[in-house]
Amino acid sequence: MCIYDMLFCMRVTLNIDDELYRRIKRRKADTGQTITSLVHDAVRMYFARCVDEPKPDTELPVFHGTGVLPGIDLYSNSSLLDAMEGPDDPD
Repeated sequence: MCIYDMLFCMRVTLNIDDELYRRIKRRKADTGQTITSLVHDAVRMYFARCVDEPKPDTELPVFHGTGVLPGIDLYSNSSLLDAMEGPDDPD
């Protein structure tokens, strides 16, 4: 149900397989629900079943060194680009 003339809902267009659409229409006829409410219910049930599994922590590599090379300014994009590609690289 949209509240305040579409203020709290999003109108979308869905491409639904013909057989699936026939099943939706049958369910609509059986229950008296609108297609919108049937789709809402189906999406809500899908997300209720989905369990957000925590993502494992990613191990980032650690590099040890003596610091920034001479002549490289970490605050200058062109300095970094020159160091990576060379000052006269046409690409």
